[in-house]
Amino acid sequence: MVRFPKDLYADVRVETVFSTKILLDDFLLKQNKTKTDTGALVRVFDGTRWYYGATTDLARLQEMVDGLARMATPAQGIDAHPAVARMEANRGDFRRYADDSVARVSNADKLALMESYVPVLREAEGILKSRLYYLDRHTEKRFLSSRGADLVFDIQQASLSARYTLQGRDAPFQGGEDVFETVFGRLPGRQEKVRGTLRKDLDYCRNALPVPPGTYTCILSPLVTGVFAHESFGHKSEADFMAGDETMAREWAIGRRVGVPELNILDSGAIEGAGYVPFDDEGTRARETWLIRGGLLSGRLHSAATAAQLGEEPTGNARAVTFEYEPIVRMTTTYVGAGTRSRDSLFADVADGLYIDGLNHGSGMTTFTLAPRRAYRIRNGQVAEPVSVSVITGNVMKTLEEIDGISDEVELFSFALGGCGKMEQHPLPVGFGGPTIRVRGMQVQ
Repeated sequence: MVRFPKDLYADVRVETVFSTKILLDDFLLKQNKTKTDTGALVRVFDGTRWYYGATTDLARLQEMVDGLARMATPAQGIDAHPAVARMEANRGDFRRYADDSVARVSNADKLALMESYVPVLREAEGILKSRLYYLDRHTEKRFLSSRGADLVFDIQQASLSARYTLQGRDAPFQGGEDVFETVFGRLPGRQEKVRGTLRKDLDYCRNALPVPPGTYTCILSPLVTGVFAHESFGHKSEADFMAGDETMAREWAIGRRVGVPELNILDSGAIEGAGYVPFDDEGTRARETWLIRGGLLSGRLHSAATAAQLGEEPTGNARAVTFEYEPIVRMTTTYVGAGTRSRDSLFADVADGLYIDGLNHGSGMTTFTLAPRRAYRIRNGQVAEPVSVSVITGNVMKTLEEIDGISDEVELFSFALGGCGKMEQHPLPVGFGGPTIRVRGMQVQ
């Protein structure tokens, strides 16, 4: 496809993206858009700095490679540079969804799928406003490099999302449910999932009373566990936050105890779902990375450049939100590993606490905040009345030491709408999840 310059490292990432977005707003069709975009990012590295260029005209790829090379300074032995030496040279065809591409599904079938979910919302009492989204995306990537890489792979997602406003006891309540798959054919027949969440939201918003502020033992559902791990620890594990920062590097030393001995947190791009990326945008193969193992810091997420800076190895986490951007260190599917307790046993010995069942959003680095969507009082080991919780806050490291129970079953999730944001690159699809966990001493308002 291109000729690479001598005495420089260079790579080309070509992306072809098919996508569909359909919106029913209060059951009226407001958007139905299908498009295909193709573009490429070219990078050249001379051992000192990177040069980038993006284009939608693939006929100009050689011209772009040559133009960037003229700006660079040739460096003999560039392949021995620590960052370049860590670039993998994978080759082959690794497409997984070519035969099940959402591009092969007719628009009529996608509209019919949406209409099959409309009765779920029409039959419900108390809905003030509703939206149904159908979204799909099939991305095929080809990656070539001067190191000899030449590979093609694809990623895909298809989803049906319900969003609604309910009339609560004192104020409107925003709720919803997602049906997320990587293949269109798995989306039909999931109405009961949406219906069940809607019923739960209606009961919650009509009956929840404000919780007295204070310090509580909290049990986090697998979804909440996953968002907490992503926001509060996953971002801290992205190595570009510590590259060049000696203070953070010392504080974040491998082997340091950062949680209870039962705690494990992992990241993997090989898990099917929103975070599935069999190769990252530098051509590095996906792998499982243990961020915490047995409560000890055991790894971090890398690109080739950050791995070289810290004397470690790439982890397959150099990702870009589209071909217009250079890859930076990002999570894939980040989750808390399974423990040994049954879920029921975590509740059984809580005399008075809170169960955090759903989440509106979360954030955090050194400190974290969780804004629950649904929460319930735990009384004498049983989930009791719904309570309204504005926010849960705490110190990340202290909270990891306050975990005193981890269930033995892990659930993984993918958001259909939105995604992870970092710098100007948003939204990037990621996966997350974990077991049910119990945490002492959480600050609740």
